[in-house]
Amino acid sequence: MTLGDADKLITAGLLWLPERFDTPQARAMLMAIGLQESRFMHRRQIGGPANGYWQFEMGGGVRGVMTHPATSGIARDVLTRLDYPVTVEAAYNALPDNDVLALVFARLLLFTVPSALPESSGDGWKQYLWAWRPGQPHANTWPGYFERARRFYGFDA
Repeated sequence: MTLGDADKLITAGLLWLPERFDTPQARAMLMAIGLQESRFMHRRQIGGPANGYWQFEMGGGVRGVMTHPATSGIARDVLTRLDYPVTVEAAYNALPDNDVLALVFARLLLFTVPSALPESSGDGWKQYLWAWRPGQPHANTWPGYFERARRFYGFDA
């Protein structure tokens, strides 16, 4: 998937959320995390339990978004509008086949981070680690992905 294709997906997903969720910083983080997690190539984790381009586990990110006070109502509303049962299991199972829902959950997970969306690679890495809690983080690939996304969305770090 090209960065342009990833942007189209990000745009489509953000349409399901309140307007305040759509900022250049949010878009850049979503693109960088999608690149970091799956390269926008794998909707199911190779050898693992995570689903969607943003690689959500049922008991981790999916449950977190569905139970966090700041995101649970929005997640439930989007699941209802997309005609899915409002359960952690249904959301998790839908992620590999519904890129819009995967984007929504990724943006909502970022919303649970207690600090502002980052404008630098270092701060982005900290937020990514805090929110995604990757089992095997690859710090060497992050700066390049973040920089590509930051440049794509045209904001200065």
